[in-house]
Amino acid sequence: MRFRLTEQVLLASAASIVFSLPAHAAETSVQPAKPKAKTPAVEQVNVHRRVATGTTAQYSKKTAVLGPLGDRPTLDTPFSIMTVTQDVIANQQARNINDLAQYMPSVQLEERGDPNTSRPQSRGFEADVVSNSRIDGLNMVITTPYAAEQFDNLQVLNGLSGALYGPQNPAGTFSYTLKRPTDRMTERFVAGVDSIGAPLESLDVSGRVGRHGWFGYRLNLLNQQGESFVAGSHLRRDMVSGDFDIHLSPRTVIQIDASQYSFAERGYPGQFTYKTGIQLPNAPDLSKQGYGQPYAGFNMETNTALAKIIHHFNDDWSLTLGGLYQNAYRQVFSVSNQLLNSAGDYTSTISAAATAKNFKVGSNLAYLNGRFHTGPLKHEIVIGSNGYTMGNYNPTVGQSFTLGNASLGNPAKFSGRQPYFSGNYKSAVTTEQSLIAGDTISLGDHWAIMGTLAWGWLSTNNYNKNNVKTDSYARNAAFSPMTSLIYKATRNQSAYFTWGRSIEAGPTAPDGVKNANETLAPLRSEEYEVGYKYQFDNGFQLNVAGFRMSRPYGYTDPTTNVFGTFGNQRNYGVEFQAAGSVTRSLSVLGGMTWMDAQLGNTGTASTSHKEVVGVPPVQANVLLDYHPVWAKGAAVNASVHYMARRAADVKNETFAGSYVTLDLGARYATHVYKEPIVFRFGVNNVTNQSYWASVYPNTINGGTGTATNSAVAGLPRTYHFTMEIDF
Repeated sequence: MRFRLTEQVLLASAASIVFSLPAHAAETSVQPAKPKAKTPAVEQVNVHRRVATGTTAQYSKKTAVLGPLGDRPTLDTPFSIMTVTQDVIANQQARNINDLAQYMPSVQLEERGDPNTSRPQSRGFEADVVSNSRIDGLNMVITTPYAAEQFDNLQVLNGLSGALYGPQNPAGTFSYTLKRPTDRMTERFVAGVDSIGAPLESLDVSGRVGRHGWFGYRLNLLNQQGESFVAGSHLRRDMVSGDFDIHLSPRTVIQIDASQYSFAERGYPGQFTYKTGIQLPNAPDLSKQGYGQPYAGFNMETNTALAKIIHHFNDDWSLTLGGLYQNAYRQVFSVSNQLLNSAGDYTSTISAAATAKNFKVGSNLAYLNGRFHTGPLKHEIVIGSNGYTMGNYNPTVGQSFTLGNASLGNPAKFSGRQPYFSGNYKSAVTTEQSLIAGDTISLGDHWAIMGTLAWGWLSTNNYNKNNVKTDSYARNAAFSPMTSLIYKATRNQSAYFTWGRSIEAGPTAPDGVKNANETLAPLRSEEYEVGYKYQFDNGFQLNVAGFRMSRPYGYTDPTTNVFGTFGNQRNYGVEFQAAGSVTRSLSVLGGMTWMDAQLGNTGTASTSHKEVVGVPPVQANVLLDYHPVWAKGAAVNASVHYMARRAADVKNETFAGSYVTLDLGARYATHVYKEPIVFRFGVNNVTNQSYWASVYPNTINGGTGTATNSAVAGLPRTYHFTMEIDF
């Protein structure tokens, strides 16, 4: 639109336009025209209509969430950090949080028979069930399904972060940020379908009410059910979530979030297990029937409630308190296919195992953050605490049936029935609580020193089916330090060096050893990292980091038959990351990681000093989104994922082959009656490549020649279509 107004009226009008539209939905520019004699100044105002989520392809995030340290510019953080933004989630039509891992070149998944329930690992180290993952800064269970529609973004901090988050595995921190209420009232409806025929509907409603918008709300509803990528299968996803902001004053806000997500599937392919010594065959095409059975699958439900209160005393000091409760229930009656030989013959069994069926987690945080000066030095300090308690609950009785024999080249459908478990007992309780103190000291415009210290209190109690405590362990004030040196040569580039140590809970001795069920002392990991970051004026950012990390692990001494912490895993490598808009029409998210991950002495010559199972020496992914201005709302995207050959057993006698997958997508955004609407269509694994998506051993501790391994094949060619309307 073009107006000819006096300067005063123009400025008032422009201000009104800017404050009535959200920043992501409008672009307003004011350009002065040449003044004419004896006439008021002439201005031109260009107003662009708001657009649907994802259509601008904002694939970079300039700030990082660092738990007790708060939000900081990524250039000022001495860590390797990568974020999958909301625009990526929307444009790639992600359905679960594990879909997001493929864009992280340093992350792999240990799929536990289903791509929705995986344990992640970073830089070749396996994450813990709860200590390495967080929702809005609070510990969460990671081995339960979550809907991608619930989250705004995923941020992964690679490397040690125990000095920030307390005792944890050296697998970094996986931080999931919930969607929050928006300033502008928004009603977003999405309808679509996946693969053979699994239609979905979701509704996202957000806004603020009350004087000055003191009460903010966001409601998410999701339903999807139908046949998935293999004929005869069934998928059901249902979610309801609510996120609320209550502004008690301009400086105090209470955030309350609650959600329930239920997930069920039948007929999905099972995982394949094999003993060391068997050569892993080529992966099968999972679109064929017979690798799973129509009466086998999962019933899972995740209930989460959390609350935080954030108070700013002034512009420099703030207090954050928070707590979370989560109850994750799973009924597993899945198929497992045990490979009998290297030719691909296997025996199918179905089990309702007497292992963890229920996780109950309570987590907390309390941080006091402040900024002040001592002479020429600027300080950003934090004093606080975080931690969690997790209870594991197992059935007392399981059930298992052998279904029959088949082969990878000739899968079979077997007659059978669903097994059930019964009974309930508390098998373990783990508690971790940390006291944290940190300071970032700025030494002028170019240099800064960051130091963080954490003292962790750990306890583990194990119980048998008769609720009798079989073992317990406690450790007080376990120390985890970290320090970094940051150099900012210019405002848009920085270099850093970071050293740190981190504590994690010790392993439990397995059955059959002299000290069976004994919980060992905590393990201490160590890391050295050096990195460089460059951010262009348009926000496009390049990061490179080199690292060396090590952790102890346990194995059984073959002479004494005692399980102890005798070994060491050493990983080193280089990461390259790129995110943001290369040009106005091209956005990129991707990177490459080269890594050497090896076990040291394992007590067995045949498994000592070998590659870690499932960790690729090279992994890369590049997501490109091309959305030219001249196309008037049309865009295309492509994602290429490469995984190098990985060791598939602890002796390194067999390997999972390398593979490349290609995903392609297109979208068209327009307006109907001035409301944004966008159509998206995507094809994953366009070439229908068969590959092993995940291989891992039954334990991350020192391997023996009798170790059992698991392999999960990647999904075949799948299709996704959605239509989104924003009101």
